[in-house]
This record gives sequence, C-alpha cells and structure tokens, in this order.
Amino acid sequence: VEYRRMVQAHPLVELVDRAVSEGEDVEHIVDALRGQLCTLIRSGSVQLPERLAHPTGDHYARRLLHRDAQRGYSIIAMTWGAQQGTSLHDHAGLWCVESVWQGSIEVLQFELVERRGEALFRFEKRGTMQAGIGSAGCLIPPHEYHVIRNPSAEPAVSVHIYGGDMTFCNVFE
Repeated sequence: VEYRRMVQAHPLVELVDRAVSEGEDVEHIVDALRGQLCTLIRSGSVQLPERLAHPTGDHYARRLLHRDAQRGYSIIAMTWGAQQGTSLHDHAGLWCVESVWQGSIEVLQFELVERRGEALFRFEKRGTMQAGIGSAGCLIPPHEYHVIRNPSAEPAVSVHIYGGDMTFCNVFE
C-alpha cells in the first residue's frame, strides 16, 4: 500500500467533499458521486498521477489518494494488471462508489442467500457489469458482495470512494 495524500484543492477531493457534506443519506451521496465522477472523468480535465498507471506485478495495487477523517471518507486508486482481480468480498458495511479512469473492469455482483453459523455462506451471482473509462457504479450494504477483475491484457485503473476508512473486508472462498 502506498500512502500519498492529494492536496485539498484537487477537483476530485472537492467533488467528494461537496457530495458528502450535502448528502442527506447514503443513496443521495452515492448517486451524486456516481454522476459527477462520470462527468469529471469524461471531461478529461483531471488526470490521475502517472505512477498509478503502472501495475505492481502479480496482484492489483491499492493506493491511498486521500483520507478525510472529518467527513468520514477515503479515496483509493486501484491499479489492475492483465487478468488481475479480487476474491469474492464485501466492504465490511461501508458504501462505495467505484469509477474507471483507465482500461476496463468487470464487476460480478453476488447476493448472500444463506448463512449457516459463522463459517458457511452461500452466494448466488446476480449480474455482471463491464465498466469502461468514464463509468461508475456503487455498492450500498447489504448489497456489497462482489468480485472485481481486469478482463483485458492492458492495465486498468479504478478509483474507489469509501464511506469510511476501509481497514478490513471479509473475503469468501
């Protein structure tokens, strides 16, 4: 994990500050962020640092771009090499807006349909979304179970805005 903080006046930070500060509830916040992120990315007026375009090797990279403890959110850039992806996981109860800045990603959504005790879970696949540059989606608990992967041979970069500091998540095998 690489930690570098974006400057306060960055347009991406300003966009998130505004949406989170004006948001009355989670759905309002994620809807505002999703639409505004798509517009921002497609305008080409904001470029992510060049260092984010480079994969790290055999696994995807998570890089902290900004954390705002006062407003309670964090912005993480994820760089995906060819065919790299996650296991089935959740966001430990945090909402998230995911946007694609370079390449494409595939999001497979799952629903928890059965839980037996502490260790047995049954999921059913609910859909797959192909997301290209300028697209954004969201996850709102309890509908947060998913797999993300880069389906292509070219690197991809996505930016994830979390409604908190995601220090852990649950991974399912």
